[in-house]
Amino acid sequence: MFVLYFACMESKSIIIFNQKGVRRYWDADKELWYFSVIDVIGILTESTSPKRYWSDLKIKLKNESSEVYEKIVHLKLIASDGKKYLTDCFSTEDLFRVIQSIPSPKAEPFKVWLARVGYERIEETDNPELSMDRAMKTYLQKGHSKSWINQRLKSIEVRKDLTDEWEERGVQDGQEYAILTDEITRAWAGMSVKEYKKFKSLQKQNLRDNMTNLELVLNMLAEATTTEFSKKKQPKGFSESRIVAREGGHVAGTARKEIEQKTGERVVSKKTEKDLLAGIKERKQVKSSNAKKGTRPD
Repeated sequence: MFVLYFACMESKSIIIFNQKGVRRYWDADKELWYFSVIDVIGILTESTSPKRYWSDLKIKLKNESSEVYEKIVHLKLIASDGKKYLTDCFSTEDLFRVIQSIPSPKAEPFKVWLARVGYERIEETDNPELSMDRAMKTYLQKGHSKSWINQRLKSIEVRKDLTDEWEERGVQDGQEYAILTDEITRAWAGMSVKEYKKFKSLQKQNLRDNMTNLELVLNMLAEATTTEFSKKKQPKGFSESRIVAREGGHVAGTARKEIEQKTGERVVSKKTEKDLLAGIKERKQVKSSNAKKGTRPD
């Protein structure tokens, strides 16, 4: 069985198939998804050198005068080192045709997945609430409480407002976004994103998915404040936006310290999603047990 689920809204440039990422780009004007063919080949062939496989296949397509070869689109996508490089990409329709040339038992499940990815994105363009509904269902299926989910979905909205503002100020998506996020996180939580994840013993998991309600609230405060400061100060480019990011994060950092002083407990928690779900399950069991004790026989 192939695992099929969609990445969080804040990470739409990568979609997940069978626990492996496929980089993609949405062309709003053409209303088309473009996918990295290297990533797709890596999944379908499990080749240790998908670039070499694609190079050989590309020569074959060119020698056959295939129309597919003429449909290659070069887009700058983020690589594992955080930098953007020109990458061979195809639209959904053209990628279907490329897949036909790749013998793989995963080809059919992948085509079904690919069709769904394209369809759901167009649906969400017409009705953005659908993407939020899908995220809600995903978190509910995993076992999260509705209060946590509401906070998480709100954090996605707040993050989107912030990245829209950064784009408006000339900040480049990718590494610059990551650096600014680090500045905000360090200012409010006292550690970088990498340090934060290490503190929670996380690896590839999403940090926000492993935050408590209070952590999510403070992270939202930091990002929302940064957005408002940026709109007011209108920084030019990355360097000036970096200063604003620190200032926005500092506001939430001050709130964190005051909460810790009043409660005597640390806000930044080692709890992960597994702990959060276990806590929800335990509370439900206690509630059920208490309800049974309170019942009287007829």
